[in-house]
Amino acid sequence: MVKIHLSKILGEKRWTQADLSRKTGIRPNTISELYNELVDRVSLEQLDKICEVLECDLNDLLEYIPNKKR
Repeated sequence: MVKIHLSKILGEKRWTQADLSRKTGIRPNTISELYNELVDRVSLEQLDKICEVLECDLNDLLEYIPNKKR
């Protein structure tokens, strides 16, 4: 599973989803889907813009959590 830490990062910076959308040029619906971890895919260009604007590393934004073995 891949965990998206966008909500945590925005909270720490006291930014809203709308702030991030304005600063990145990414549609508000896309930011909302990332924020709520409702996406199956995300473009590298979007990840690049988000990391650049938030001044964070991709490792800060995304976390890989291995699936439990059955």
